[in-house]
This record gives sequence, structure tokens and C-alpha cells, in this order.
Amino acid sequence: MFDFTSLLEFSRSHCVAICATLVPINLVVTLQTLLLTFFRRSLTYIWLSASVASLCAIVLMLHVLTWFMIGVVMLPSYVLLVLGTLCLGSNAVALAIASYRSKPTTVPTPGLS
Repeated sequence: MFDFTSLLEFSRSHCVAICATLVPINLVVTLQTLLLTFFRRSLTYIWLSASVASLCAIVLMLHVLTWFMIGVVMLPSYVLLVLGTLCLGSNAVALAIASYRSKPTTVPTPGLS
């Protein structure tokens, strides 16, 4: 049986290591997604990069929520929550822009019905 309590305790007891790993990864992969979108790379690469970045952002936000569950509410908690939200939003916007750009445009031909 999976013990959810031990996972939450692991998250809280290794907080510095988790945050020190997830914050730079989150920022770098989100920046990579934005750069791939800016340089108009393949939609497949943008989806892959945005998926990895979103997964890291969700894990970071879940880590912060473990602190909220036990009642520890501090400024770093809100900063990390805002960082995760901004990264999720940036990846969503990058995917929307890349998807919009990759749609083929059809030009109607005059005289043909």
C-alpha cells in the first residue's frame, strides 16, 4: 500500500534540496520553451519542452502545498507558488502561440466553388 504521509514528510524534510533543484530547472526549461517558440522551432520540440517545464512547475507547486497542509505559511511559499504559476502560464502562452503559427492558412481561390 502506498503511504501518502511518508511522501509528504519526505517533501518537507528535504525542502532545501527540492527547491534548490526545481527552481533552476523550472526557470531554464521555461526559458527554453519561450526561446523555441521565438525562433519558430518545430511544434513537437515546443510541446516536449513545455511538458517538462509544466511538470516541474506542478511538482514545485505540490511541494509548496505540502507546507500549506501543515499550516506553514511564509513569504517563500508564496514566491514559489507565484513562480510555478508564472511558469505554467508562460508555457501555456508559448504553446498557444506555436499552435496558432503552425496552422495552415487557406486562401480562397477566386472563381472556384
